[in-house]
Amino acid sequence: MVGIGKRSVELKRLQHAKTPPLTCQITLGQAIPKGKNMDLIVQKATELGAAAIVPLLSERTVVQVEAGDAARKQEKWQAIAIEAAKQCGQNWLPAIHAPVTPKDYFNDGQRFDLMLIASLQPDALHLKRILEEYLSISGKDPVSVLVLIGPEGDFTPAEISLAKSCGCRPITLGPIVLRTETAALYTLSVLSYELLG
Repeated sequence: MVGIGKRSVELKRLQHAKTPPLTCQITLGQAIPKGKNMDLIVQKATELGAAAIVPLLSERTVVQVEAGDAARKQEKWQAIAIEAAKQCGQNWLPAIHAPVTPKDYFNDGQRFDLMLIASLQPDALHLKRILEEYLSISGKDPVSVLVLIGPEGDFTPAEISLAKSCGCRPITLGPIVLRTETAALYTLSVLSYELLG
């Protein structure tokens, strides 16, 4: 503090930090898990550089979110994102969307360079292979990516079919079936490593 007046306080800036913008905007579409796991996912997704988090109400989502409850949950998750951003020194926040069904989210029509859905289906490809294909076709890395992570038990076949019809490529996360929160953190970690470096 430099000085105090009757109606003012004069401060001296001691430090200035600016986080450079990320080279890729990653949106996580996460089926809401039970318990406090969504809190953990929001916190870690913020730390891993997600630009937006879309809580999804899939057919197999155990947690039911009523209309009045949705705004309260969205505020809570936004507060968690703020704390996570402070913790890791970021000067930007991910957009936390209100809970929405996959169908309603796709009807919104947001566009991405690359759209992915984690899948246990046999046609799923490894993420690295899809990123290599994208680079070889476009000559550059994607600037915006959507990745969808399903609930315990995966998305329903109808939801996977919907995502594919909207342009999502199914990706495998390896031979071990991961819990939904682990799948989210794993996928964001790989995408951050490959695209945000």
